[in-house]
Amino acid sequence: MKITGWETFLVEPRWLFLRVDTDAGISGWGEPIVEGRAEAVSAVVDTFFEYLVGRDPRRIEQHWQTLTKSGFYRGGPVFSSAVSGIDQALWDITGRALGAPVHELLGGAVRERARMYTWVHGDDPETLAADAREKTALGFTAVKVNLTEAAAPIPSKADLESWARRMRVLREAVGDTVDVAIDVHGRFSTAGSAAMLPLLEAVRPFFVEEPVLPEHSRNLARLAAATPIPLATGERLYSRREFDEVLRAGVAVVQPDLSHAGGISEVRRIAAAAETFDALLAPHCPLGPIALAASLQVDFATPNFLIQEQSLGIGYGEGATMLAYLRDPSVFDMSAGHIDLLTGPGLGIEIDEDAVREAAATGHRWRPPMWQHTDGSYAEW
Repeated sequence: MKITGWETFLVEPRWLFLRVDTDAGISGWGEPIVEGRAEAVSAVVDTFFEYLVGRDPRRIEQHWQTLTKSGFYRGGPVFSSAVSGIDQALWDITGRALGAPVHELLGGAVRERARMYTWVHGDDPETLAADAREKTALGFTAVKVNLTEAAAPIPSKADLESWARRMRVLREAVGDTVDVAIDVHGRFSTAGSAAMLPLLEAVRPFFVEEPVLPEHSRNLARLAAATPIPLATGERLYSRREFDEVLRAGVAVVQPDLSHAGGISEVRRIAAAAETFDALLAPHCPLGPIALAASLQVDFATPNFLIQEQSLGIGYGEGATMLAYLRDPSVFDMSAGHIDLLTGPGLGIEIDEDAVREAAATGHRWRPPMWQHTDGSYAEW
């Protein structure tokens, strides 16, 4: 079997899909994307196929090694995301050729279903609580919330107490049996997070995500040692080597993104590395159906998997956007906040190519928000 061609598709709300074709009539799909920089990733994908066309798609590890190392300049979100989407597509082709889901090729399933979480939103505590009650009524046993929007690097006492109250109201709304994850999104300095974390301890968060920016990962050790709250990070880390530092710092949950951190091949290795530190895997995935399917294939085969993010209810686009690109959306049906084992070949989903092409005719130019502090300086989004 040989790779004969490829095509990328910019589709709403902010995604990039990749189809890889072979001379055996088998095509695979991947999702190579850096949100807000889709065009740059697409250009790198095109460059990588100068090497891939004419080669056997089933030699996944050889291609992964070549694409990540042969360009002299290595790593970074754009290169690694291009590799990630290609890697997903090659695993999809290989699984389809063998008539097996990817999790079987990774050693077989270790669970029958994967636990999912959804986002909750609200500008004020009462609205947030109402949304949380609505989501848990759908069967979710875990929710995630942004602690705040733009924040001063060292928040004021008033802000700290306001955000702590917001989390207390959320906890009261969902009760003690629902897990509440809190995303800081790197919006505080290390000192700001050190001031905030003690105020959240009474809420017993499932985890607190990105309490510092990835460039300050060395400071996670100080925060982890000072709080009983599990700390999580990883959506902006792109290789097992970058995860080594945060694992040694004591993070409890790693969050690599299957569309950023080297695809199925590298995230599988990141999960194994995390297991040696008694850390758990919770893949980042505010993306489309291909990225979610790839994430689930790893989740099903990973002993130290914790929980999976998904984009329905995340707060952008229409609720059914992700499902609109699938021929059979029922593969992502949730029961009691879980998705059952995907049993179809490859990634376990069937992409509606007509819907993808229709969406790609319009495309998108999504860019992340640009926030400012009250003094006009840049604020972390």
